[in-house]
Amino acid sequence: MVEVSPQPQLPIDCEGYLHPMAIHGLELFNAGLYWEAHEALEKAWREETSEIRDLYQGVLQVGVAYLHIQRCNYRGALKMYSRSKRWLEPFPETCRGIDLAQLRLDLETAIAEVRRLGPQRIDEFDPAHFKPILWVNSPPSR
Repeated sequence: MVEVSPQPQLPIDCEGYLHPMAIHGLELFNAGLYWEAHEALEKAWREETSEIRDLYQGVLQVGVAYLHIQRCNYRGALKMYSRSKRWLEPFPETCRGIDLAQLRLDLETAIAEVRRLGPQRIDEFDPAHFKPILWVNSPPSR
């Protein structure tokens, strides 16, 4: 039996610029417009060719999880939470100026509250648990 070593993983380019639609999507996310943020981030995801598109997909799915919470869709929120974690997992704590460590923490806090409430009481979710995406430096300009 021949043992095959895994291919070395290339570093993700977290020093580059965000796609203009991704910046717009993050602005919408921070305004609490999660559906609109989804649309803008999806457009950036479709137009991007590098692996950074997975960052857009991960953030997009955090927004969709929040949208499901707003709509009292317990199962949908947990499903999108799981998906977003898989998309964001390969990225470091900061990427392209986005504080992903804080985004992950904020998402965990929101989902813990969703789980505490359960499907019968998700309508009691306090929207103060929805936190904006933070920038490590200043937000990028369009």
